[in-house]
Amino acid sequence: MITGRTAKPDGIEMEAWTMFRKELVTEIDIDAPVEEVWKALTDFDAYPRWNPMIIRASGELRVGERLKVRFEPEGSRGHTFRPRLMVVDPGRELRWLGWPRLPAFFDTEHYWTMEAKPDGRTHLSHGTVVRGLLAPMAGKALERTSRGPFEKLNRAHKERAEESRPQ
Repeated sequence: MITGRTAKPDGIEMEAWTMFRKELVTEIDIDAPVEEVWKALTDFDAYPRWNPMIIRASGELRVGERLKVRFEPEGSRGHTFRPRLMVVDPGRELRWLGWPRLPAFFDTEHYWTMEAKPDGRTHLSHGTVVRGLLAPMAGKALERTSRGPFEKLNRAHKERAEESRPQ
């Protein structure tokens, strides 16, 4: 589902704010604690063995740092980019701002949020947010090109975290 929900900055009318913001959200429940889900997400050295969308990633997990990410979903030529980390909250959230950017025209955020369930499982939300004047045009393309690879990544992430969980 693509949504326009967000907290708007002061001084911006809500209709305009949501019109220039599109979000693709995917979700999955994982039979592993948040620590294992986080560990699978942040073990960049293991990505080539399990990650079908991001085949390589490197860098320091610290807010403000840039990662080097090779994004190559099945069937695509792929590309390498250097996103800047916006949120690094172990066991809760990892979020980056795509790079290069076209501020005010086209910015992308990619995120994973984790919620611990009382039964020891984890609810994972994984998505991307597009903001800027070009966001309205990106909505349908985002759904068409990204939903499948995101869901495939979620299933692989689930499998990776579950195989590592304590028995």
